[in-house]
Amino acid sequence: MALTDPLGDMLTRIRNGQQAKKDSVVSPASKLRARVLDVLQREGYIRGYSEETLGNHPGLRIELKYFEGQPAIKHVARVSKPGRRVYSGSKELPVIRNGLGITIVSTPKGVLSDAEAREQNVGGEVLAEVF
Repeated sequence: MALTDPLGDMLTRIRNGQQAKKDSVVSPASKLRARVLDVLQREGYIRGYSEETLGNHPGLRIELKYFEGQPAIKHVARVSKPGRRVYSGSKELPVIRNGLGITIVSTPKGVLSDAEAREQNVGGEVLAEVF
C-alpha cells in the first residue's frame, strides 16, 4: 500500500515511540523528513538522527529525548495535509503555546521553525506544530 502522507507517518512514529518509552524509532528516509528532523534537533525536541539501511531502502533512526522520564514532545500534529494544504505569511505564522512550542514551516529558504521564518521574513507551508 502506498503512503499518502510520509511526513505524517514519521510524526506518528515519533509520537507512538515516545508513548511506548522507546529509545529510538526508524522511519523511511527522504530529504523533507531529514530537514524536519534537523529543525526538531535544533529546537531540542529530539537527541538526533542518523541514516541507516532498511532492507534495500534508506532509513532514518530517530533518537528520542526524555526529560525526567517524560517525553520532550508532549504534542506533535500535522497541520498541512495532502487533502488540505495550509500556507501562512511570515506575519501570520501561528504562535504555539505563547511561544513555548514551535511551528515547522517549509519556506523557499528551506524547512525552518516559526521563529527562524519570522526572523528571515519568509512564509510558506505550515507542516506541523510541536510542543
